[in-house]
Amino acid sequence: MLDRLSFIIRLVVAFYTALACAAEQEPLVLPGYKVGQSIPVSCLNRTIDTGEHITDAEGQLSYIPFPTCNETGRPLELLFGVEKDINCTIDFIDDPFFHLLEFYVHNDAPLTCRIPTKPLPPSLLVKEFEAGTTDNTDGQGSLSEVYTPMIVALTGTLQLSHLHVSTNLNVLVHAAPRAIAPGTIAAATAYSISREPPTRIVIGDSLPLRFSVRWYPNTSLPSGWAGVGGHLTFSTLVYCILSALASAAICVAYFRGVELPRRLKSHGKDRLGGMERGGLGGYGIVNGYGYSIGKRD
Repeated sequence: MLDRLSFIIRLVVAFYTALACAAEQEPLVLPGYKVGQSIPVSCLNRTIDTGEHITDAEGQLSYIPFPTCNETGRPLELLFGVEKDINCTIDFIDDPFFHLLEFYVHNDAPLTCRIPTKPLPPSLLVKEFEAGTTDNTDGQGSLSEVYTPMIVALTGTLQLSHLHVSTNLNVLVHAAPRAIAPGTIAAATAYSISREPPTRIVIGDSLPLRFSVRWYPNTSLPSGWAGVGGHLTFSTLVYCILSALASAAICVAYFRGVELPRRLKSHGKDRLGGMERGGLGGYGIVNGYGYSIGKRD
């Protein structure tokens, strides 16, 4: 009896041990984002001397959180599926960051950032906001399945004593189709636009960045080009309708106020002249032979 009980206990222990080992070997299936869920942005750590990326002792790339935004007191974050304009003012541009901006603006080194493809587990999420975190997935970092690369093309011009930076940026984020991978980011990019004159920056100034975020439910871009001259808008349609109504009103007013009285007057003169030429004034009636017959005085 004891031998059978001991055998059952060993069998149960072996089963749960094997189950635990299998669970450790299977990759974690991360849940997808919910609409409005925050997405942290981290960027590749670079040296201020040459702009080269920084790696750890194992050769893994080092990522640091995006600079803190004055508006939120936190590094830059996107919201899944939410299109909005995000203001992120970096309060103080110190000397090291100013030199990095020179590399980014002059395209000597790209501003390489990344966002989690799916929500990170709590352990990784804490590391995401810790300076000097490394990418343990591969040597390139941005090719990781855990993260989606987001290259920020920051443009401007270099001067001897200052920088001109285009601080308005478009951010395009593609989500994977819901039927295939709901709540999953497929691609992302950001680039400066010339909406306003560039901002002049010197060491000690603030850098007001404005991100216009747009989301797409798949990896295809909708066509927005309608040829030279733009496309038909609601305001253009209303303008055309009002112009047609104004033209019709002018035509009606001219016809009733000028043309119609003139035609009536001309028609009346024609009728009066015809009656005078017909010889009806002395009871005369013109017969078929051209002679006037009637009462003589």
